[in-house]
Amino acid sequence: MAGLTTVPARLDLVGLGEAMVLLQPPSGALLSDTDVVEVHVAGAELNLCVAAARLGTSAGFCSRVGADPLGARVLAETRAAGVDTTLLAVDPGHPTGLFLKDARPDGRRRVYYYRRDSAAAHLDAADAARLLAARPRMVAVSGVTLALGPGPRAVVTSVLRDARRCGTAVALDPNLRPALGAVERQAADVRALLGHVDVLLLGTDEAGPVLGVRDPSDPDEVFAAAAAAGVRETVLKAGADGCYHAGGPGGGAVHLPSAATVVVDPVGAGDAFAGGYLAGRLRGIPPAGAAELGNALAAAVVAAPGDTAGLPDRSAAAMLLDGVRCRWSGESSRPSG
Repeated sequence: MAGLTTVPARLDLVGLGEAMVLLQPPSGALLSDTDVVEVHVAGAELNLCVAAARLGTSAGFCSRVGADPLGARVLAETRAAGVDTTLLAVDPGHPTGLFLKDARPDGRRRVYYYRRDSAAAHLDAADAARLLAARPRMVAVSGVTLALGPGPRAVVTSVLRDARRCGTAVALDPNLRPALGAVERQAADVRALLGHVDVLLLGTDEAGPVLGVRDPSDPDEVFAAAAAAGVRETVLKAGADGCYHAGGPGGGAVHLPSAATVVVDPVGAGDAFAGGYLAGRLRGIPPAGAAELGNALAAAVVAAPGDTAGLPDRSAAAMLLDGVRCRWSGESSRPSG
């Protein structure tokens, strides 16, 4: 495996996970009969970093790709998105992951993964060591990486357990995926790490499996259960209903409606929200303002096909950030790390 030649300057945020190449037919076509496909690069943690970088956050991505054309594409597009690739290693012994996406006539999406034995599925202790040596202000991980196999699970566990000792805060998005195995097992793996988490980015559909709450629709119960598990800060993603963030009386949950007005493709909305939210918190913007940033990026992403194509350009993102910072100046508080 190609090793690192330099250690990056301290980054605000590093995502740890798998990036793959996505093939999908143009709008209105199906994989079964299309003559052409669109090619994209995607992955939960990389999507998050792209969204954060668009807001001016210094972000990097830690993973492995194969020594193949797909790996070269991941590297090139990651750099083009403004995300540092110093922590992204090339593994000549295993391929880059690939997945296909179909938009069915009824509007539902079907996704087909070809990631078994991929380079990222062979993450090991060396990957954890180089990430921690970089000492980013925050590392973002998801349950997807935990579910890729024993190696990636061990890497995530090692990074989370040692992050605070290195002065690095931890953000975790459970991202439970039935396609990756039993949801109960995935939830248990996430639950075992909650005591090391500074910011939990939780979906309303994940609150029951991960936290065991009796009423997942009650955000105050969800926030209390997360705090009891050791989480320092929780934001609850509610899809079309927006989100719930901290800041109510006694630290209770506050509802923020969705900013979306047009929905073309919902895939990637959660990652965009997470990237916007974490970018805000890393700048000292309080949870309410960070949630506003996350909502705005999620609304932009769902209005266009693809995981990140709808994100505002850097100029528009800077204006969005400046507006939010002005509204919330004087009420800042930072996540630990």
